[in-house]
Amino acid sequence: MAHASPDTALVAGLRRTLTEGKQALKEAYLANDNPTALLRGTTRLVDGLLRRIWKTLALDRQLCLAAAGGYGRREQYPGSDVDLLILLPDDDAGNAETHRLSLETLIGLLWDIGLDIGHSVRSVEACLEEADRDITVQTTLLETRFLCGSRKLYNRFRGAFDQALDPLAFSKAKRLEQEARYAKHQDTPYNLEPNCKENPGGLRDLHTILWVARAATLTDNWGKLAAAGIITRAEARLLARSEDFLRRVRIGLHLATGRREDRLLFDHQEALARALGFAATASRRAAEVLMQRYYRNAKRVTQLNTLVLADLASRLESQPAVPPIVIDADFQIVREQLDIRADDHFEQHPAALLKSFLLLSQRPELKGMTSRTLRALWRARGRIDANFRRDPANHATFLALFKEQRGLTHQLRRMNQFDILGAYLPVFGRIVGRMQHDLFHVYTVDQHILQVVRNLRRFALPEFAHEYPDCARLMAAFPERWRLFLAALFHDIAKGRGGDHSQLGAAEARRFCRLHAILPDDTALVCFLVEQHLTMSTFAQKHDLADPNVIHRFAAIVQNEERLTALYLLTVGDIRGTSPKVWNAWKAKLLEELFHITQRLLRGESTRPLAGIEERSEDARRLLRLAGLRAGVETELWNRLDTPYFLRHASEEIAWHTQSLYHRPDSPEPIVRARLNPASTGLQVMVYTPDQPWLFARLCGFFARLGYSIVDAKIHTTRHGHALDSFVLLDSGNQLPYRDMIGLINHDLAEHLKLQPPLAPPPQVRVSRQVRHIPLTPEVAIRADESSNNHILSITAADRAGLLYAIALTLAKHEIRLYSAKIATLGERVEDTFLISGAELGKTATLIKLEQELLEILHV
Repeated sequence: MAHASPDTALVAGLRRTLTEGKQALKEAYLANDNPTALLRGTTRLVDGLLRRIWKTLALDRQLCLAAAGGYGRREQYPGSDVDLLILLPDDDAGNAETHRLSLETLIGLLWDIGLDIGHSVRSVEACLEEADRDITVQTTLLETRFLCGSRKLYNRFRGAFDQALDPLAFSKAKRLEQEARYAKHQDTPYNLEPNCKENPGGLRDLHTILWVARAATLTDNWGKLAAAGIITRAEARLLARSEDFLRRVRIGLHLATGRREDRLLFDHQEALARALGFAATASRRAAEVLMQRYYRNAKRVTQLNTLVLADLASRLESQPAVPPIVIDADFQIVREQLDIRADDHFEQHPAALLKSFLLLSQRPELKGMTSRTLRALWRARGRIDANFRRDPANHATFLALFKEQRGLTHQLRRMNQFDILGAYLPVFGRIVGRMQHDLFHVYTVDQHILQVVRNLRRFALPEFAHEYPDCARLMAAFPERWRLFLAALFHDIAKGRGGDHSQLGAAEARRFCRLHAILPDDTALVCFLVEQHLTMSTFAQKHDLADPNVIHRFAAIVQNEERLTALYLLTVGDIRGTSPKVWNAWKAKLLEELFHITQRLLRGESTRPLAGIEERSEDARRLLRLAGLRAGVETELWNRLDTPYFLRHASEEIAWHTQSLYHRPDSPEPIVRARLNPASTGLQVMVYTPDQPWLFARLCGFFARLGYSIVDAKIHTTRHGHALDSFVLLDSGNQLPYRDMIGLINHDLAEHLKLQPPLAPPPQVRVSRQVRHIPLTPEVAIRADESSNNHILSITAADRAGLLYAIALTLAKHEIRLYSAKIATLGERVEDTFLISGAELGKTATLIKLEQELLEILHV
């Protein structure tokens, strides 16, 4: 039977009922702050409307309407879809077509009144078949709730579904599904913009526990789980509090955006923090306080999720008993898992807490801990007190963990997950969940530290030697590698206190070493690494490595080859542990170059980059002869080049320039030569042209339009007034193969320099959400260079497209001459260093004006 479209008055009335009902519920929530009342109230509001509509449309009595998903479990969030299941009778062979028009009218009306509907129309048999194929569908059907229509049909569906459900198979499938979900979110709750529903530690982790418990016909709420003995009442309260917090976060996001938004984007964090009652402190914004609370809550959820799912799995599997393999008085092995000898063993013998992690490292046959061991570990974590931390036996166990050949990263992560690491090292516990709002770290401090430990451990493992062969080779020869891992644990441990975290961290490391009776030489190395962990990166990315004074200053800091090697390994591991975007082949090349030059200097060997002009010139001549050029072809060009050119360029670069220019040293036309960077990735571009105003700005603008970032620039003017500039370029967007761009750059850039079109103003670009919401105060510093009559300009700012071009335009306007540029991009943050000269730099008034103009363009 055909159904006419609902009249306008009905639609308007229903829409008004829904709108006014939602507004009343919102106002009540804002007044009372009761998430459960809002979710249940929204569910009842939708229930009433659906039943009224079903009755108004007089749908076939054989049909059944059921709530599903979150709506089915009475958790209807303000912006969420309303999930519905429409059941059709199996015995009506033509039911799909028979009911098509009436169901289209129903769904259309629901959309018209403002409900976002997610629906499926199935027979009972089709439901069972689909549930058998798809765990997501099976989970959705598990949560169905009768609304209206044929109660008999719903009962038949429910009985058939429950009978077909295999709790053990369902539990295993949900565990696999959770592992896949975790992998999608990088296996960490600590993302900068986490999804409060899907991320590890989000609401979905809590749902998974209740789904498995419900499939096992145990319960569907925390109180009943405690009554059934699956969890304790204290754990039930923790779960309820964690769920309440996540509900408030998700509700706040939905209300703030007016839609279904489950991601804590930077755009929302500050406003959400204020809405949830979080206030700023002297050192942290309200958003940072909220996010630390969120991360700690997420950590607790993952802890309880691990414990409860393991316990439920052990109950469902009900495997026949097997005799345990006794290890010692504390532990035994049960089905390849570490098991305590008695339920209260950790309470009676707290020293076994650290020992359990050491055993997991020492025994590769162990695949984890039994559910009762995990639970006992969780319950006994409070036994790690001041007396425990002073016990020499516990000191020895903790250090032994760092000296094992395998398992350190896994055990530290497991210890952190269950609050053991923070309890043993309270200084570590203080940085758990602390976000680093610096535009390049993407992990919390604790996760970054463990990531750095993991990177160093990978250098030591043969199966990962192909990733970083040089680091693997150095690590293999490094004695007492545990000292490196310990330095990694402490390198950022003082973050967020104010002051220099490197010096504060070194003091903490010194206290730890003294307490743990570590030998003086080993203590000195660990503390050196913590205090200087940023030094090598700074020298490599901000200083001219062709300057002998730079290398000598760095060598004076490291003093010996062991310290140099250790600092190099820690620096590589540290940069790689900040963000996948920060590490690149150019940074690798700079660090490697600094390491090898300094190593040769410390060994007293001859080093080309430190060689004098004569030695460097001879090496360049040798390369020219190898390229087939006759002796003397370089003389005319080299007579036009002065001492600074030979000091700032390596012999290979000098030879390349000479090959390209020896036959045209007085060329009136621009000469551009691009090539694949022989020392690293990217392109190397040489520009030779009669000098012209605003040249550096023009070059920056050209490269920016092609989508390239300049990571290194060397600027030189010959004795006869030609500019000889060289650049290293990287394409962060990986748009086209570098080789394909060489011909285009050679031709188009030469034409651009020949025509000298007017310079365009810096582009107006949108900055990323991260830059908009994580404050970074730009810094400009201009100081005299100790080794020359020039000045060093240092700039720190949030990155954006066209930034270097804008800086170059400003320098050109003030007639500032540029000699070299070091461009360091750290995620969304830039730290650039320029060697400059100019008359205005010697006058206080004009120098201040230049700094102010630079600061103005750096502000986002």
